[in-house]
Amino acid sequence: MKKDARIYVAGHRGLVGSAIWNNLRSKGYTQLIGRSHGELDLLDPLAVRRFFDEERPEYVFLAAAHVGGIMANNTYRADFIYRNLQIQQNVIGESFRHGIEKLLFLGSTCIYPRDIPQPMKEEALLTAPLEYTNEPYAIAKIAGLKMCESFNLQYGTNYIAVMPTNLYGPNDNFHLENSHVLPAMIRKIHLARCLVQNDWTAIRRDMNLRPVNDVDGTASEEAIVAVLAGYGIEAAAVSLWGTGKPLREFLWSEEMADACVYIMEHVDFDDLKPSGKEIRNCHINIGTGKELSIGSLAHLIRKTVGYDGEIRFDSTKPDGTMRKLTDVTKLHALGWHHNVEIEEGVERLYRWYLADLEKSDSRA
Repeated sequence: MKKDARIYVAGHRGLVGSAIWNNLRSKGYTQLIGRSHGELDLLDPLAVRRFFDEERPEYVFLAAAHVGGIMANNTYRADFIYRNLQIQQNVIGESFRHGIEKLLFLGSTCIYPRDIPQPMKEEALLTAPLEYTNEPYAIAKIAGLKMCESFNLQYGTNYIAVMPTNLYGPNDNFHLENSHVLPAMIRKIHLARCLVQNDWTAIRRDMNLRPVNDVDGTASEEAIVAVLAGYGIEAAAVSLWGTGKPLREFLWSEEMADACVYIMEHVDFDDLKPSGKEIRNCHINIGTGKELSIGSLAHLIRKTVGYDGEIRFDSTKPDGTMRKLTDVTKLHALGWHHNVEIEEGVERLYRWYLADLEKSDSRA
């Protein structure tokens, strides 16, 4: 990509998109294009077409998606399949219509079957049933991956699909119901520590920035304590979903962004095509190739936050897939490796979370 190429980052304000945007900026790319949801509804095909007609991007990072944790995925199943299919259909379709040079589509490792050998190789796709709790989201992402692959095979386009592992980092979602496991744990354990310390200034600051069930920092102490208890947050203990036994892999979002930009700069679809008559599984896993249990993660966060209470696991709640570890052999062969380990990453994210709370006071 030339430094003055017109590059559209769809979803540039989210966890993934903002990291890609910042990485591109740091590398000297000057013509970045971004639109907030209020400025461009990617579910609206006419609005997306007008945007492409007017802006004429040359490269596209499709980082926009409707995402959430296990609870949100299992509860809002129609939203997860419909919204993601619609976003992909509109952005990939208009990218083709406007003849862009290259597109990077970001999926998720939830595309892989629930029970397959670990670590998960790219060729394991569609070899067995998916995990039920996030099946609609996974099907949408598989459709996006296959759309890219199919356009490449039929029309000679250069669309690359990458499947990042669990991501965390700046601009993460800390919603207690709809966020992913790591940021949700950080917020829960932080609030529990504040309850132990009777630090109502910190609690109210947190609740004002991110209200819980319409309860914000202006509510009474009793109302705040009650709503937090409903999410397993108490001074004495924090209750988390599942058994704590599932193993998960986590990648710092800024490193994922670096991998994505590296792939756009150095890798083409032709580099990924396997030999043989059938061309499939051309996507690339992006991860660390390392894992730890949810229980170990919880205790790492507990130590980082400085919380002395108990961590409890509610085994009546689902665990999800017991193990999800990516095989990153293809990524390493292409020349990219991660650097930020989970211990450093958790500390970085907690510092970011605290700094964001401090900024909220100045924004108020």
